[in-house]
Amino acid sequence: MLGLGETVDEILAVLADVRATGCDVLTLGQYLRPGPSELPVERYVTPEEFTTLGFQARQLGFAYVESGPLVRSSYHAWQHLP
Repeated sequence: MLGLGETVDEILAVLADVRATGCDVLTLGQYLRPGPSELPVERYVTPEEFTTLGFQARQLGFAYVESGPLVRSSYHAWQHLP
């Protein structure tokens, strides 16, 4: 979930940490404020940025990556089952 004020360097550090645990599947999506009492969106990540982050995640060794503004944790999950 992106768009809460994180930097690209922070995202890449977290991706490396997650990959180091042996995780093979990654989803990156845009945080969307569920209601007025929830945290506001700090920034909308562009589709191009999601594409770049997805590429960088694959370079780290993630086998399956879904990265886009409307991606959620179960996005295309059936495609990533062995």
